[in-house]
Amino acid sequence: MNAFKLLRRLIGTSVCAAVLATPALAQPAAPAIKAEGVWARASVQGQRATGAFMTLTAREGTRLVGITTPVAGLAEVHEMKMEGDVMKMRAVPGLDLAPGKPVALKPGGYHVMLMDLKAPLAKGTSVPMTLVFKNGKGVEHRLVLSVPVLASAPGGSGAAGMKDMHKH
Repeated sequence: MNAFKLLRRLIGTSVCAAVLATPALAQPAAPAIKAEGVWARASVQGQRATGAFMTLTAREGTRLVGITTPVAGLAEVHEMKMEGDVMKMRAVPGLDLAPGKPVALKPGGYHVMLMDLKAPLAKGTSVPMTLVFKNGKGVEHRLVLSVPVLASAPGGSGAAGMKDMHKH
């Protein structure tokens, strides 16, 4: 085999190897955090706050540390729980997500509180929301969502009588 044929064969082999390797590099990585069942409760004129709900699942241990949305002056994770016979709600500084374990943000428990609404959230619309996470190494990840606005939980689920739970 002459040098020209050998060189052509080597170049062809290198190009084939590069082409075969490229699809693996070009494929998007599986999302680090998945949000399912996402929705926000519709509001009415004059209502200053409402909630958003979802189930979050992370591939690796991480923490929800922030929420931003242009529809509210402030967005926080809140926890509702019974203390004796009194329902209490408070902001939490973050929400830990264990690897592979779904965490439900739902009426009557942990949820996203949207406060200082800039306008009512109309049923049938959607609002942008970005969730900010930090993993155990301090690396920040963002999950951008388009959150549908509904009058009540999809499929009729959710705690009964929780319609007015977001009045502060």
